[in-house]
Amino acid sequence: MKIGILCTGDEILTGKTVNTNYSHIAKRLVEYGFEVNWGAVVGDHMESLHRAMEIASSSSDAVIVNGGLGPTVDDLTQEVAANVAKVELELNEGWLDHIASWYQSRGRVMPENNRKQALLPKGSELVDNPIGTACGFALDIHGVRFFFTPGVPRELYMMLDQEIIPRLQNLRGVSLHTHIKRFHTFGIGESRADKMLAMAAEMAEKSGVKLGFQSHYPQLETKIFANASSQDIREMMDPIEDEIRECLANFIVSEDDQTLEGGICQLLHESGTSVSIAEMHTAGLINSRLHACVEGGGQLKAGVVSNTMKGLFDLFDIPNDDREQPTVTRRVARLASQQHNATYGLAVLTERYHDGKGKTGIEIHLGIAGNTLFEYRKSRLPGSSDWTRLGAVELGLDFLRRFLLGLPVHELIDFEQH
Repeated sequence: MKIGILCTGDEILTGKTVNTNYSHIAKRLVEYGFEVNWGAVVGDHMESLHRAMEIASSSSDAVIVNGGLGPTVDDLTQEVAANVAKVELELNEGWLDHIASWYQSRGRVMPENNRKQALLPKGSELVDNPIGTACGFALDIHGVRFFFTPGVPRELYMMLDQEIIPRLQNLRGVSLHTHIKRFHTFGIGESRADKMLAMAAEMAEKSGVKLGFQSHYPQLETKIFANASSQDIREMMDPIEDEIRECLANFIVSEDDQTLEGGICQLLHESGTSVSIAEMHTAGLINSRLHACVEGGGQLKAGVVSNTMKGLFDLFDIPNDDREQPTVTRRVARLASQQHNATYGLAVLTERYHDGKGKTGIEIHLGIAGNTLFEYRKSRLPGSSDWTRLGAVELGLDFLRRFLLGLPVHELIDFEQH
């Protein structure tokens, strides 16, 4: 089944807003076995919208239109859709009541211009938007089913999964069971992962399963997905998933919707342990990511952030007379644990380096201390400050993950200078 995607809005057309909605829609459609065969972006202009809808109707089995359902004068989608379908706009009283209730629940009175959002082309099917005021709708144009969606990403994402994809499945007329599995890794690039998973790729090809990679530094996502007409899909996927786990092994930091930091917080919670963190060069992102997923706050005792080593020494009242590593990292990690009554202290200390061969970056000193134990790792990440900051955050979190799981903490990663 061929699907077209039409995104609207001057801000998208001119590049002021990055069009992440298109990539999300296309990715989800492909995951469910649909073919995305046409895509376009048009501005907020009557003629352009009209022409784009005409073209879309002649090239696809169904079309998803995104944007232009707001209450302002430049939101033209309903009007143009009605013109192309040669029908009138009519007021949907039920949706108008929904909008009024939405504002009332927030202690506000609905502005008069929001009434426009309840005007839908005659004969269209309302597509529910449970978290916003812009309803979606479906309409046949020249025999092709069009689905109209709001441009707010979180509203679109929910409507796509809950409302539109099920309708597309019904239009297709084939009941496919879709299974998607994601493995998130840190420390290996695409070329290395591709080589490591040669056997998994061969197994996938023989089973009709698609395997692919998506790099979003500092992590790499390995994804497999399949569509089948029976519940036997598990027989297709399980051996490939097991092969991927065996090959990627310690580099897998999470699976599916779980995050690296979420897994760490779960490990701390299950073991009844806690951690305090002292970090440099990271803008406090290690603390921030862990803080967002702790349960009840008990797993993350405290976080200390400094831009300089001297600032860190002052915070922990350490005499500025010993800069030898790993002594400094050990002292900071142990004090982070002791001063905040945490089971473990994690120190992520950094300093700039120049290797004399034209490479610059940061040297990272990672340390975890608790009672009498101490683990230390040194790494060099070349690149700009923004690039190395992302790497340092991920390296610090992965160091903690490996420590808690009893995995080797010294495995080399592709991003560090060897």
